[in-house]
Amino acid sequence: MLTELHAIPPTRIWNDVLARVVQGDHLTLAVVELPPGGLVPEHRHANEQLGVCVQGTLRFRAGAETRDLGPGGTWCVRAGVPHEVTAGPDGAVVVEAFSPVRDDWAGLETVPDQEPRWP
Repeated sequence: MLTELHAIPPTRIWNDVLARVVQGDHLTLAVVELPPGGLVPEHRHANEQLGVCVQGTLRFRAGAETRDLGPGGTWCVRAGVPHEVTAGPDGAVVVEAFSPVRDDWAGLETVPDQEPRWP
């Protein structure tokens, strides 16, 4: 599948948090948009999660570690580790990879006709 980011309808993964998802056989790639002050509440999953902040700021907690991150900040969350994220005052855009794939996102609501915040 070859496409442009704006052609992928965003999926609502938490309240006002949207993700444009590219799904492979063994990996999920997501460009996630968090609104100002947006919260991804504490949760855990069987997927390993790697990410990088590309726009805005966020406070990321994984296990006992908490960091304030801006563009270029990265994270690695091992499977089963509790984590939560709060976006800064301008929101944030992050790129994340999950392995194995995020099957739990299948069937979630999509939001049509919404332009991406990045790039």
